Amino acid sequence: MTEKIKAFVLHSPGDMRLEEIDMPKPGPEEALIHIKSVGVCGSDVHYYRHGRIGSFIVKEPLILGHECAGEVAAIGSDVTNLRVGDRVVIEPGVPCRKCWYCKNGRYTKCPRIRFMATPPDHGALAEYVAWPADFLFRMPDEMSFQEGALVEPFAVGLYAARRSGLCPAASVAILGAGPIGLATLEAVKALGAGHVIMVDVMHNRLALAKEMGATHVIDAKEGDVPEKIKKLTNGEGTQFVYETAGTAATFAQTVEIARDGGIVVLIGLPQEKEISMPMVDALVKELNFVTSFRYNNIFEEAITLMANGRVDIKPMLTHEFRFDQTIDAFCLTENAKDKAVKVMINF
Repeated sequence: MTEKIKAFVLHSPGDMRLEEIDMPKPGPEEALIHIKSVGVCGSDVHYYRHGRIGSFIVKEPLILGHECAGEVAAIGSDVTNLRVGDRVVIEPGVPCRKCWYCKNGRYTKCPRIRFMATPPDHGALAEYVAWPADFLFRMPDEMSFQEGALVEPFAVGLYAARRSGLCPAASVAILGAGPIGLATLEAVKALGAGHVIMVDVMHNRLALAKEMGATHVIDAKEGDVPEKIKKLTNGEGTQFVYETAGTAATFAQTVEIARDGGIVVLIGLPQEKEISMPMVDALVKELNFVTSFRYNNIFEEAITLMANGRVDIKPMLTHEFRFDQTIDAFCLTENAKDKAVKVMINF
């Protein structure tokens, strides 16, 4: 008889059930991971509520969750970099390793990448997951499983900061103080940014941004955001603008916020396919635009920065739930943004 494990399985929008599934069997180059902590991402909630994100549609039962850490329970015959009992962070996207993008270090663009909790690939809201060993990263002993699960959102911010070419002492504005915005805050601080201005509409998130090291915070509901930022930067605007909120309004604001010759970094994913932006102003200001999607070759650096105290992501973890309370965790993430920032599910 095949051994069974428990998993939360999404069948249709709003219909996610705790079920028994077959225990996964690791292949020769894989390890079996006993999942310990999974963070709830906005994309997970979107799939749960709407059953799709853009062209990614839940057509068959799907296990969600991609911010995860756990313990190695077994290894395949060809695995040499891990041992049973190792505590690991899982990088949730695995490419083909053979195409042009993979061979040129841009594996997140691999056309055959499989990414946890993105249809049709299952995620980590299950007791055990089999995963390629070369996309598992050892955690230092002092790092908790909850911190390990936070490596993934931090990697998004760190990769964006790296792609932007951030220079030491640069002035920075970050639009959106959700998990990715706060991760970007920690990343730009670690890379030597000067003044960092955070913008959001939620008082709790702005307070957290201030606690985590933002130089200034601005409530977007109170006045003209670009004008306030100019007043904080001698009328110039910031050298770097990171958009993490993913709204049409904040996308358009980036052009006005950036100083002449500045760099705009687009990270957030708007629901709209097309967005109007003042591109003539962008041309006159000679702005550079950088887009950043997921990450490449950044997890080891992210873990090192977290482990040696250069960054502290823990303050964004506001709520924790048991695995059997997964539905409650999703509902809180969706409906209590004025209280919850990052919600964690612990096994």
